[in-house]
Amino acid sequence: MVALLKRMSFISLLAIVGAMPVFAATPVYKLHVDGLACPFCAYGVEKQVGKLANVQSVDIEIDQGLVTVTMEPDKTLSEADAKQAVSDAGFTLRKFEKSTN
Repeated sequence: MVALLKRMSFISLLAIVGAMPVFAATPVYKLHVDGLACPFCAYGVEKQVGKLANVQSVDIEIDQGLVTVTMEPDKTLSEADAKQAVSDAGFTLRKFEKSTN
């Protein structure tokens, strides 16, 4: 009976470890952008940032000049890439930070 319980515990542990990639970190970045004033501005930034490799989603709060970029699990965004994308949209990246949410 004890051997059966140990075997079941081992199998349960394997199932949990096998599911670990599901819990991979999904990095989120906050880009503070100067000059966002309207939905057309936001669309331009969203389009350029969304083109970057491994971007999962882009959310924009126009009134705060805040662009939230969610990356694919375990992928990162460099400040240089973010700055270039924002610049290509015609705006200035004021602050770049990795979010802790």
